[in-house]
Amino acid sequence: MKATAHVYKRDHINTDEIIPARYLNTDDETELAKHCLEDLDPDFVKKVQPGDVIVTGEDFGCGSSREHAVWAIRGAGVRTVIAKSFARIFYRNAINCGFYLIELPDAIDKITDGDNLDIDYEKGIIENETEGTEIQFKPLPDFALEIIKAGGLLEHIKRGQGPVVRGQGR
Repeated sequence: MKATAHVYKRDHINTDEIIPARYLNTDDETELAKHCLEDLDPDFVKKVQPGDVIVTGEDFGCGSSREHAVWAIRGAGVRTVIAKSFARIFYRNAINCGFYLIELPDAIDKITDGDNLDIDYEKGIIENETEGTEIQFKPLPDFALEIIKAGGLLEHIKRGQGPVVRGQGR
């Protein structure tokens, strides 16, 4: 899967920077996408193309625990976010929403803004075609891949692929 990298050499990009709270009056991804990263990079939505990736530092998605941040990124056409680390709630929200994340400790040292990448999610390989290098990462575990491939946790459960919790005492 080919992608162009949008690199932000920063740690702790929070959910308010991903999608400002003033836009949380909708859950429509197309509407949220119009404001993705606008306080961090006002031109982001003008330059991002479907299938592109965001590359950043440590603790991406920290702050409020809202799915809107994942929806805004996905709605903007971003295929994945590659970061040194992710806030745990954001990480789980992404998987639950069917969005693939890549943890890569030295991502911002190996990927430059505008680099063309080819990502093999199952093998855990990023080919940086611009630099002519190969970067290895640890792929997500099978259970997470199943959820993502299903389109998210709810779809996974609806298809009978996951546990359904039923009320007790009847």
